[in-house]
Amino acid sequence: MKRFGFGRFRFRRGMILVLAMFMAVLAGCGGNSGADANTQATNTSSNNVTSSDQGAASTAAEPVKITWWHSMSGTGEKAINKIVTDFNASHPDIQVEAVYQGKYDESLNKLKASLGSDSGPDLIQVYEIGSKFMIDSKMITPVQKFIDEDSFDLSSLEPNITRYYTIGGQLNAMPFNTSNPILYYNKDAFKAAGLDPENPPKTFEEYETAAKALSKNGKPGAAIAIYGWFMEQLFANQNAEYVNGGNGRDQAATESLLASEAGVKTLEWWKKMVDEKAVANLGRDTDDTDSAFAAGQVAMTLDSTASLRKIVDAVGGKFEVGTGFLPKPADAKEGGVVVGGASLYIMNNKPEAEQKAAWEFIKYVASPEVQAEWSVSTGYFPITKAAYDQQVLKDNMAKYPQFQTAVDQLHASSASNATSGAVMGVFPEARQIVEGAIEEALNGKKEPKKALEDAAAQITDKLKQYNATVK
Repeated sequence: MKRFGFGRFRFRRGMILVLAMFMAVLAGCGGNSGADANTQATNTSSNNVTSSDQGAASTAAEPVKITWWHSMSGTGEKAINKIVTDFNASHPDIQVEAVYQGKYDESLNKLKASLGSDSGPDLIQVYEIGSKFMIDSKMITPVQKFIDEDSFDLSSLEPNITRYYTIGGQLNAMPFNTSNPILYYNKDAFKAAGLDPENPPKTFEEYETAAKALSKNGKPGAAIAIYGWFMEQLFANQNAEYVNGGNGRDQAATESLLASEAGVKTLEWWKKMVDEKAVANLGRDTDDTDSAFAAGQVAMTLDSTASLRKIVDAVGGKFEVGTGFLPKPADAKEGGVVVGGASLYIMNNKPEAEQKAAWEFIKYVASPEVQAEWSVSTGYFPITKAAYDQQVLKDNMAKYPQFQTAVDQLHASSASNATSGAVMGVFPEARQIVEGAIEEALNGKKEPKKALEDAAAQITDKLKQYNATVK
């Protein structure tokens, strides 16, 4: 990387260190935009048309091209390709090229590698925990600019989704694929254990009771993956902030609150169930807990709403799958879930015409018809309220009635800084640190409070380093 300017903005030397640090961490986790397919218009008029006239006609007919970097593979990529194909067919003046850039970490690394050149995208999908970095990088044009210029009706979107990406009084990115965590349970196993299959546990205490009732012959009745996202969600469900500074939303976070009462209560509850062999510790991969659930080896688990169809299909009718809200302590009065997933950012180093074209595409993606099809194809939430009025989504909700739980939980979440989600520039690193702390506690290497205190100190130190590099 020879120079560090991006558009009309420039990074300080400190920001370069952040990029290096960020890339190193993401490499532990985890382009060219493709050939130019644009075709010049052909002049078939009479021979007395001049070459300059031909050039003008060709230019006038040439569509604005935009490149969209995304991180959806499998069914998600198929759904994206259909969206792009349909948009291009209906918007001959704009042509979008969707390019898969690997997982979120890989895509963000490639974006950073493109700094100072024109090789980057016009539009990029970035996961929610990359939000603070994207804003601080000065690489984006907030979508609020186009919303204001276009008088776009934000009230048409789900407020509990847009709240996450509204930072500093403006919507910085347009939500795209959105999910939240829910409880999955085996209704048949509930009946066999004498539990009410229509009344899943709603609190920590009820979850523990159910897990013990579902356990038999020394085999745990439930499993929870060691996933930092779950800890973040269990904080929000207690209306507890994850970092200071109003969860990083009122001012830049300088301290992790991981070892606060909410964190200690959560990890002690989790460890107690593991120690009592009521909950299995199957590691960090949610696919492992999902597989155990689908095979009937455990009767309860937690996972994203985006996994609902995959889980139901994997069960294949062997038992009836029930869903419930994410549990919280009985004494937690308010709270709710934080949306996960990713959003779409418009890059500011591209010509105005391309940025406006990207906005036109974003509006198309946010339309009720497209959002309904996207939700049905992928299992993610529609970001647009009117998508639920589309027949294709109504039919899908009838086929997968468990999804209504996710919708109800989203709408039931109270509006606060806690449920809007934490904001910090070192979130990918923080999530890994948290997962390490959970592992230490569950494996008996440290007491829950000590594990969280040590992790909080590490995250706080990372925050200080990061903040020192940002203007």
